[in-house]
Amino acid sequence: MTFLAASRQTDSQELALTQPDFSDSGSREPGLDTLRAAAIVAVMLFHLRPFLPESVGIVGQFGWMGVDLFFVLSGYLIGFQLFRPYTTGEQPRVLNFYRRRLFRILPAYLVLVALYAAWPAWREAPGFGPLWKFLTFTENLTFNPEFRAFSHVWSLCVEEHFYLVLPLLTVWIAPRATCRRMMIFLSAVLIGGILIRGWAVTHTDDFMHDIYYPTWMRLDGLLVGVSLAVLRVFRPGWWKLVLQRGHLALLVGLAMVCVMIGMLREDGYPGTEGLAAWATVLGFPILAIGLGLILVSSVSRNGLLRRFRIPGARAVASLAFTLYLTHKAVCHLARTYLPGLTAGRDIRAALVYAAICLIVAAILHFCVERPFLRLRDFFDKRPADSVEERLLIEPAL
Repeated sequence: MTFLAASRQTDSQELALTQPDFSDSGSREPGLDTLRAAAIVAVMLFHLRPFLPESVGIVGQFGWMGVDLFFVLSGYLIGFQLFRPYTTGEQPRVLNFYRRRLFRILPAYLVLVALYAAWPAWREAPGFGPLWKFLTFTENLTFNPEFRAFSHVWSLCVEEHFYLVLPLLTVWIAPRATCRRMMIFLSAVLIGGILIRGWAVTHTDDFMHDIYYPTWMRLDGLLVGVSLAVLRVFRPGWWKLVLQRGHLALLVGLAMVCVMIGMLREDGYPGTEGLAAWATVLGFPILAIGLGLILVSSVSRNGLLRRFRIPGARAVASLAFTLYLTHKAVCHLARTYLPGLTAGRDIRAALVYAAICLIVAAILHFCVERPFLRLRDFFDKRPADSVEERLLIEPAL
């Protein structure tokens, strides 16, 4: 039975129960706002922990997991966008998908690449890699520790590779695949990643270059997110049952994240020796599944993350992409040009960093990101006042 036939076999009662979930897919989920905000705050704490109060730095050492949360969110949101047309007998418009992603990612990203290339003072580290790697999103494939400036672009490269390949796989596989076969395929890729990392931990001395940054090593979160999208679109009855267990999903998800934390080295990173090697091999999928369950809880009607809205989460979520692009360079400039305000590792310095990061991210958002999103809406003949709503149902990276 194909995906399309499976979706048409849903009985009328089940369809009535799950149809609101489809119809409001263009509306904002407050739980996802919270996850986006948590992800970007975690990443910023991780990158800036040497300059923050020690009590914050202890939490920040695990902030790299925010990137894995972004991956899960991207897999879920992009997977849903691509799979949903099959429920009405259509296919995703791949070229339109690429065009929309280019409008979403490239304008703000190219502004940052230009700043890094043309203004050395902007760089948070002296070395800046070859420009062509940033323009082709291949910086993560041949990481050089001498080029530390804008190194956090590696995760954006992973996302762009995912955006390029998944639509093509969807058009090729989905019309002829059963839901079971699709899940088997996703599981096989996940297991393949485990095996590759298992081989790599015994054959490399460069963890970052050979394991942490390459796309084929970091697909766990994206695959878990896509699996949730498959479940939501093609097994709406199962998805409804899962959503009824929002509290349990949150507890199990947090427990799995704690399992990953327990495997890490003292500095909070996976590695290639001892228990940290298990964190590298098995910990990434454990972390991804745990974050996936937390995502499920965030969209569940009885999930705490959906029921309780955190003040400011929506604003931070809206700025997540521009914050991710700018925060390291902005804090470098603050330390360079405002030494009196950022000299110590205290709360005052942390507040200064936060304020300046938000201001610069907001400038980039309102002057570059939003105008191009409005231009995208103009070409799509969509109302301009819906930019903010759609911005918050798209991946942050």
